[in-house]
Amino acid sequence: MGIENFKISDELNRVLNEAKSVYVPRTRDELVELAFGDPSNDKFDVVYSVKGKGMVKEADVVRCKNGAVINYPEDYMRRRDPDAMLVADENDTDKPRYDDVYNEDFNPLRNETFNWLKEQDIIVMPFMAGGKEYGYEALLVAPRNAAFFAAALADLQGFVGEREVPVGFEPKAVVYLAPPFRHTHFGGKQVVIHNRLKDMHEVFSYNLYPGPSAKKGIYGVLLNIGEKEGWVTVHASTVKVITPYDNEIVIMHEGASGAGKSEMIESVHKEMDGRIVLGQNTVTGEKFYMELSETCELRPVTDDMALCHPKMQEGSKKLVVKDAEQGWFLRLDHITEYGTSPEHEKIFVHPSEPLIFLNIDGVPKSTCLVWEHIKDSDGKPCPNPRAILPRRLVPGIVEDLVEVDVRSFGVRTPPCTRETPTYGIMGLFHILPPALAWLWRLVAPRGHNNPSITATKGMTSEGVGSYWPFATGKMVEQANLLLNQIRNSPSTRYVLIPNQHIGAYKVSFMPQWIAREYIARRGSAKFKPEHLKEARCSLFGYGLESLKVDGQYIRKAFLQPETQSEIGTEGYDAGAQILIDFFKQELEKFNTPELDPLGKKIIECFYNDSPLEEYINLIPMRY
Repeated sequence: MGIENFKISDELNRVLNEAKSVYVPRTRDELVELAFGDPSNDKFDVVYSVKGKGMVKEADVVRCKNGAVINYPEDYMRRRDPDAMLVADENDTDKPRYDDVYNEDFNPLRNETFNWLKEQDIIVMPFMAGGKEYGYEALLVAPRNAAFFAAALADLQGFVGEREVPVGFEPKAVVYLAPPFRHTHFGGKQVVIHNRLKDMHEVFSYNLYPGPSAKKGIYGVLLNIGEKEGWVTVHASTVKVITPYDNEIVIMHEGASGAGKSEMIESVHKEMDGRIVLGQNTVTGEKFYMELSETCELRPVTDDMALCHPKMQEGSKKLVVKDAEQGWFLRLDHITEYGTSPEHEKIFVHPSEPLIFLNIDGVPKSTCLVWEHIKDSDGKPCPNPRAILPRRLVPGIVEDLVEVDVRSFGVRTPPCTRETPTYGIMGLFHILPPALAWLWRLVAPRGHNNPSITATKGMTSEGVGSYWPFATGKMVEQANLLLNQIRNSPSTRYVLIPNQHIGAYKVSFMPQWIAREYIARRGSAKFKPEHLKEARCSLFGYGLESLKVDGQYIRKAFLQPETQSEIGTEGYDAGAQILIDFFKQELEKFNTPELDPLGKKIIECFYNDSPLEEYINLIPMRY
């Protein structure tokens, strides 16, 4: 089938008809092979002619036994720039507009991009943004020497092979890739421009790191469609947890990048002797261990993007989700040695088909090892090593729609002591009234030491839903959609889980692994009032008076950090004030006439320092 069977604009038709050549991939294997430039190549440099700079190398692709390993010469290009997005159209948006930032209309650059593409050998790759069942037809238009980028997008979204493309394939979105423009027009920066036309969402990617375009750019497309149609693609992993007693529960974990979404669908990390390090005191160095004789079985559902289309929820009182991706963009910074994550290592070392790796040390014809991360220019391992894992390779993957029993929200927290108070004062996990859970999704703290993006200083907000960096519309519209989602799912419960630190204890992602085991074992059982204790900081809802997993009690220091001798109530209250001040700052932007009246009342509760009962009166808490 040729491009003449695509139902595309005259403008795009001209680009493809005037290009040096056009290639529509037939199979994934064919596309991965093209990433090396030639079948005889074990290493391929992706280079472009840049005016004033000559030939500039953007990336190299190494052929390893287990796949293609991509690396970038610049440290900056090895992680996503959180400020990469610009909006070029005149539709409603709270995001920076291209013409405001650069004081010029986007159309000349758009035409220049099309003219550059006409001079290239082109890949045109059809795919379904959001999946085949509920997704939307889309295209990638890219230079042929960037085939690795096309292969990455193919694995993330599930491309439609040339022979599978139906006649009249009409894309609702097109991603245009033009890497050298970051040098000629944007001072070397990652820039991704969204142009929302009447019947087409254009994404212009002016860099070769897939994060802000192939990954989050498509997320932006789905958010834009959802904003127009009244639904949300949430930023979440989802897992069906099966206890040793065959009880099942579905947990969906949301949060900013680095908040533990991928980790929620991982097994509990254990020491070589089988013990679990619950936490290590950062002051004394003392470690606290526990044992789980038998952990729950995990059936992954989503890793990062959960489609919440209203057609899926008809008749259910719980949120119903399905994966919006066909492959997962997994960060592997926590895998630093053999045996850290055996289930992932087995897949990545001996995959049934070649995979796409980024920021991993790759040697031609060898097996690339995911714990050997490429070194940045300062000699330290890159904090953002990645692999794209197709869903079809994930053992026990759930393909069906699932009802969410518990929605958790993750926050990266720094260490906290009396001398150096911080917001790292959350207990192992907290139970939230739905109204308070909505506030956390509005503020969405990016948190401590985020490894996925170029810079994080102090406490910042990822923005509404924790997906705001990828959205193109209005914050208040997304806030209203999230509130409606919570209101329409009265039987779904909400918890808050920290990672990295609980007060003075370094805990990594152990809180969510322990919480997952505990919540799953409880199943649909309600928390009894005597088990709950109002947190000293009202933003945390309720904590637990005690917690026992597999016959072992968790120390109160992990449940109520104010009991830690290193913190005390003085350090805790100082940390709580940091968090409260941050919430006051971030919630102010939602106090607009467009906000749902119920949302206004919830925000008023916060500013009035209302007790938890008032939040529960606004949206009942069903526990």
